[in-house]
Amino acid sequence: FAPYRNQRKVAVFGSARTPEDAPEFQAAEKFGRLMRERGYMIVTGGGDGIMGAAQKGAGREHSFGLNIRLPFEQSANETIQGDSKLMNFNYFFTRKLNFVKETHAIALFPGGFGTMDEGFEVLTLMQTGKARIFPFVLVDKPGGTYWQTWLEFLREIGRAHV
Repeated sequence: FAPYRNQRKVAVFGSARTPEDAPEFQAAEKFGRLMRERGYMIVTGGGDGIMGAAQKGAGREHSFGLNIRLPFEQSANETIQGDSKLMNFNYFFTRKLNFVKETHAIALFPGGFGTMDEGFEVLTLMQTGKARIFPFVLVDKPGGTYWQTWLEFLREIGRAHV
């Protein structure tokens, strides 16, 4: 990250299994392109699906990949594969630390447990003062309702623990 220290970056989290013809994939690709046009670099886990779409939209020159070594899905997407801005991590905690330390905003797209984990980790770090507060955006396909249940859960938990 050192040569890009002063470059604004937005991290994109989302499913590695989203197919290219899905509206969520198209939304992530457009998001990556729009962020690049506004001077941001895209940082993802380097995988396929939503991550690959956002990096495809941003282009190789404007992308970072923070890959995690897993027994499955460990190869990087074609946009970032072989690039010096692709870093490989053995542990989730060091990878998440780099996401939070190096980015200026977070965008969560539809995903599974990994996406939820990354989102909750960022919110917890900001809530406890362990990370600076920065934009945290939930993105969905046009007209999508993916985040509705998650937001209801957060509101309900917040009311129950006030």
